[in-house]
Amino acid sequence: MILHIARREEWEAAQAAGDYRADTLLTEGFIHCSTPAQVLGPANALFHGQSDLMLLVIEPARLAARLVYEDSHGNGEQFPHLYGPLNLDAVTRVVPFPPGPDGRFALPAGV
Repeated sequence: MILHIARREEWEAAQAAGDYRADTLLTEGFIHCSTPAQVLGPANALFHGQSDLMLLVIEPARLAARLVYEDSHGNGEQFPHLYGPLNLDAVTRVVPFPPGPDGRFALPAGV
């Protein structure tokens, strides 16, 4: 499985639209994703203290768009990038992702 951090309103809009298109799909050409082992780094660096977040749990075998693991930071760590819209049937679960009292995130149980 791979994960994507989404704002609640973005996920709700995707359900109405029929697919999910993060803003980075337009600006960078892909949707940023993470493995469960990677997700806390971006969560704490980019979303610290934000309380309207959801984790989209994605089954890669169900993806309609191309998934590529890439080292986009030049540090040897390869993150999954989705080169196209996220088809909703690839999302197997949506998990609330609130920060702790200190604004930092922890991986929810079962993810």
